[in-house]
Amino acid sequence: MGQPARIAQQAGRWALVDGIPFQLPVYCKNSPALFAVFTINADKARKLIPGNEIHPMRLWNKALLVVSVIDYLDTNIGKYIEFSIAIACTHGNKPAPRLLPAILQGPYGTGQWVFDLPVSSEVSVKGGKGIWGMPKHQANLNYIVGDDVVSSQYDLDGVFAVKVEIERPKSAWLPVSLAGVNYCGFRGMLYKSSVYFKGKLGFNFLKKGSARLLIGDHPRVQPLKDLEIDPDPLFTAFLPQANGVLDDHFECWFLSEPKLPTVVPEGMGSVVNLGQSQEWLAPPAPIPDDFHPPSGSR
Repeated sequence: MGQPARIAQQAGRWALVDGIPFQLPVYCKNSPALFAVFTINADKARKLIPGNEIHPMRLWNKALLVVSVIDYLDTNIGKYIEFSIAIACTHGNKPAPRLLPAILQGPYGTGQWVFDLPVSSEVSVKGGKGIWGMPKHQANLNYIVGDDVVSSQYDLDGVFAVKVEIERPKSAWLPVSLAGVNYCGFRGMLYKSSVYFKGKLGFNFLKKGSARLLIGDHPRVQPLKDLEIDPDPLFTAFLPQANGVLDDHFECWFLSEPKLPTVVPEGMGSVVNLGQSQEWLAPPAPIPDDFHPPSGSR
């Protein structure tokens, strides 16, 4: 799926949404991105997804946890880090066949269900959640690119949440043009948005020990500990300089349950009073020496 022609046609025009002014297209430039994909228990993953339209994409008998972190160095709304924790998924009335959605992405609505999406800045929360329904919230984040390891850590409310480390590939040699679909829940609605990335990618496939995922004690991330995450990744990748465009179009459906929901989902009240600050919270604290990874992470 390529970038729609209308995005180029809108280039240079201005939008003003919820008080946030930005010039089209919504972009990022020269921003390092890391990816780590782990196999997980598909049935347990399904329990984390509301409604009846989004299904974990199955790779044989397993589902996939996708951790992606981008250090947005140049965007329409300033610099910020975005730490995405998601489940690879399909969209439809019933679960898709195994493997096929990885090849035929359009017919099966292949994408990722975003479980958690901490970011560095307030304005990113206001725009990402208020406009595109992404579950963004401001947190303590870092992004460290070393000679051998690329890592990012996420703390919330002074509590360690998640850290991901990947072995840095020896070179980023493979030109790629990627389209990604995000499915998110907000306001009791299911949102679908698309993003398009280009860059040169280095990767490791089925390389034991090429990534480490640590899950901390914050309540927000405790459900991840039940997913039976394989400590060795299926795939890791690093794009030293990713360039991307967020689509100016999204789709939205009602999220439904068999019975009337009794818990009111997070709504516009969580964003309406947010400002447009580009300031970051302090970096996350070092992981305590006595931290013991749970089963399924290391």
